[in-house]
Amino acid sequence: MDSVSTPDSPNSDNNAAMSPTSGSAPSSSMVGSSSSSSAPSPSRYESQKRRDWNTFGQYLKNHRPPLSLSRCSGAHVLEFLRYLDQFGKTKVHTQMCPFFGHPNPPAPCPCPLRQAWGSLDALIGRLRAAYEENGGKPEANPFGARAVRLYLREVRELQAKARGISYEKKKRKRPPPQQLQQQTPPPAPPANPSG
Repeated sequence: MDSVSTPDSPNSDNNAAMSPTSGSAPSSSMVGSSSSSSAPSPSRYESQKRRDWNTFGQYLKNHRPPLSLSRCSGAHVLEFLRYLDQFGKTKVHTQMCPFFGHPNPPAPCPCPLRQAWGSLDALIGRLRAAYEENGGKPEANPFGARAVRLYLREVRELQAKARGISYEKKKRKRPPPQQLQQQTPPPAPPANPSG
């Protein structure tokens, strides 16, 4: 996802919270320095989830008035997603733009840059998991609110129309018929008459 600069952030780690390339694992010298036990370095997904969670926490602190996580709702999550749009890198054409519906426009246009739907969808998935890992109750998870799901669907449809790209669900492939035949035992060979 795109890089997010959080205003008045004392923690520089939060400034790169939305950048997928900013998540580097600890160096080998740091991993081996623990004398009691050497825990494996977190996966890229876990590192990104932690950074996203920290960024959302910083957003709540900088919110006016400041918000506690327990008072956070789906409306606040939508506000956060709209705030992130200013750091987006995906051109989303307006209906008035002559390039509306063209995936590769031949010339520049003044249409806004936004967060890509896929990035927002992945971000919400990570924050939803992080919320529950940090003690939140699944039924009170603001990242799973109906309003958030509807917003993501709306963004996906708008971006698909604006860019001329369809987001179709990938269909699961069924195993070819020969694999089904291989699972049945082969017929027994005929008895040898010259035995």
